Amino acid sequence: MDEIKKMYEELGVSPELYEYAEGILDQLRPRFEKIDEVAEYNQMKVLKAMQKNKVCEPHFAASTGYGYNDAGRDALEAVYADVFHTQAALVRPQLTCGTHALAVALFANLRPGDELLSPVGKPYDTLEGVIGIHEEDAVCSAGEKHAHATGSLKEYGVSYRQVDLLADGTFDFDGIRAAVNEKTRLVTIQRSKGYQTRPTLSVNAIGELIAFIKKIKPDVICMVDNCYGEFVETIEPSDVGADLCVGSLIKNPGGGLAPIGGYIAGRSGLIEQCAYRLTAPGLGSEVGATLGLTQKFFQGLFLAPTVTAGALKGAVFAAALFESFGYPVIPDGRQERHDIIQAVTLKSPQALVAFCKGIQAAAPVDSFVDPEPGDMPGYTSQVIMAAGAFVQGSSIELSADGPLTEPYAVYFQGGLTWYHAKLGVLRAAQELVRAGCIVQGKDKKFSIESIQIKGNVVE
Repeated sequence: MDEIKKMYEELGVSPELYEYAEGILDQLRPRFEKIDEVAEYNQMKVLKAMQKNKVCEPHFAASTGYGYNDAGRDALEAVYADVFHTQAALVRPQLTCGTHALAVALFANLRPGDELLSPVGKPYDTLEGVIGIHEEDAVCSAGEKHAHATGSLKEYGVSYRQVDLLADGTFDFDGIRAAVNEKTRLVTIQRSKGYQTRPTLSVNAIGELIAFIKKIKPDVICMVDNCYGEFVETIEPSDVGADLCVGSLIKNPGGGLAPIGGYIAGRSGLIEQCAYRLTAPGLGSEVGATLGLTQKFFQGLFLAPTVTAGALKGAVFAAALFESFGYPVIPDGRQERHDIIQAVTLKSPQALVAFCKGIQAAAPVDSFVDPEPGDMPGYTSQVIMAAGAFVQGSSIELSADGPLTEPYAVYFQGGLTWYHAKLGVLRAAQELVRAGCIVQGKDKKFSIESIQIKGNVVE
């Protein structure tokens, strides 16, 4: 144990802070055991799907050009369909990110005159340009109009309606009932909180919402933005009535190995429409070369349950530690988890920058870089992002980000291993100490100097 403590000190964590955090970790062991139980179940689920579809080495072969007759691609999509218990799936490197996968699903299944409904409030920032929300005001913090305002659903004659969650984070069922109308074609449900401090939706809650909406209008398409939520529970939104389940491969299901890609799983007719939108009508899923990425997609999916478990442990640890320092956290260290994101309200831009600086310093890649706030495509305010990742933008790897606006909340996620997530949380705390933003803990009082690292790493 002394050797481990010394190694943490060499990596920038003071012995006093390490010991304080170990006391908190002792209280979290039962939570960690439950996380491991979920991971074990999901590991068997993925393994069963791979065995059922007879995954074999020839499936790892690369295809080029049109990608005709790519058996590995077809097997991968069959595995995803079985894991998510859906009729079909589209899993492609040509889906560049989660927002792209969502946009494909929306444009594929909406037509002029249709209406899109979000019954869970404002969607994630990058989806606003896809929908055309306030696009006449869509300017970045530098005052320039966002290029993504061109080609939105709004321009194609698709209207948008939104029902906010109630103050306690629950559904406004009366508002939803009033919002659903003859034009409502598709309902989009964002599982994770995005840049908000609302609770993440559980799969059971999503199922309750879908059942309510289907009772009002049975033929409506219910799509769930599943980003950050895969394998956190033993069931997925597609198990509780979602017609489409959408996500990114550089988040949970890629297991840290997928270098790009996204997935859409759901009803076969809807998936066919998505394939036509991704490529071209008449071509659909028959084309799309995999370029040698299939092996990483398979292996990443295989590792995803345990990688997600490590990220979850890091999120629970971050919640408990920063809550002990007096920061509001969502969810807290005792609440059930439905995604890998941990929100910490830091209350000042200095604290937000310090937190991200600590996460960056704990990275295996670019640890020597200091993150700075800047303008980002798809965001209307400056954003600071910390991520020293093997895959650019990979949210299943250790990262933290947040907009420089009130209440200066940071969104921490990822960690390919629990131990790396632990180091990131401790380095973030250490930087907050250095910035004078942490002066005491729940069970003992600190002077800033008492937990200041004395080694040569951060002096």
